[in-house]
Amino acid sequence: MKDGFTTHVTEFKSCIVIVKNVPCLKCEQCGEVVYSGDVLNQLDQIIDTLGNNMTEIAVVNYPNRVA
Repeated sequence: MKDGFTTHVTEFKSCIVIVKNVPCLKCEQCGEVVYSGDVLNQLDQIIDTLGNNMTEIAVVNYPNRVA
C-alpha cells in the first residue's frame, strides 16, 4: 500500500456525490483503496452537509487539498 489520492463516489438518497482528491492508501498492484478513520469521518461530514443542498449530482474537492 502506498499513500495516494483517489476519487470517492457514493449515492446519497437520490443523488450521486463525487469527492475528488481524497487521501488514501492504494495498492500498487490491484488498485484497492483504503481510507483512514479520519478520512472516513470527513467524508461522512461532507456528504451530510451536501445532503441538505442536493441536486442530482454533486462534485466537490476534499478539504485542504488543491488538485
